[in-house]
Amino acid sequence: MIHHERRLEIDTNPEAIWMVLSRFMHIDEFAPQVTTVDALTNGKDGVGSKRRCHFENGTSLVEEVTDWRPNQGYGVRLSEMPAMPLTEAHAAIAIEPLADSRSRVVWSMDYQMKYGPLGWLLGQTLLKVMMGRVLDSNLKALAEKLRTDRVADAQFAFY
Repeated sequence: MIHHERRLEIDTNPEAIWMVLSRFMHIDEFAPQVTTVDALTNGKDGVGSKRRCHFENGTSLVEEVTDWRPNQGYGVRLSEMPAMPLTEAHAAIAIEPLADSRSRVVWSMDYQMKYGPLGWLLGQTLLKVMMGRVLDSNLKALAEKLRTDRVADAQFAFY
């Protein structure tokens, strides 16, 4: 498996971040490449919850929650991803509390490539670059959503 991760420090507490991330079926509210989400399970989000994410380029994949830790993060197993050169993939989002009501969000991907040694080389080079851009844009969009939600809440509190 190839491991890749990105980190971003955000000026808010883990609980506020979890309020956004725990809306598992609504990742399209902030992830820039996700256009829509189909909920594949009903009920409360947690281990076993499944969603299909549809992307700007017309592809989709399924994510199933394998780990769910309130205010700390979650992990998913990716499947039904024929457009990607992967045989297996897992993603995780971890929230780490920092001093002064700040948090660090770590978004990671672990994946195994198709096509043997050539696939491994592509995974270490081209796919890592692409994956880094996706993870970076997701983290920045999450931070922006938290910032704008906080501004909206503050404005609402004055009225």
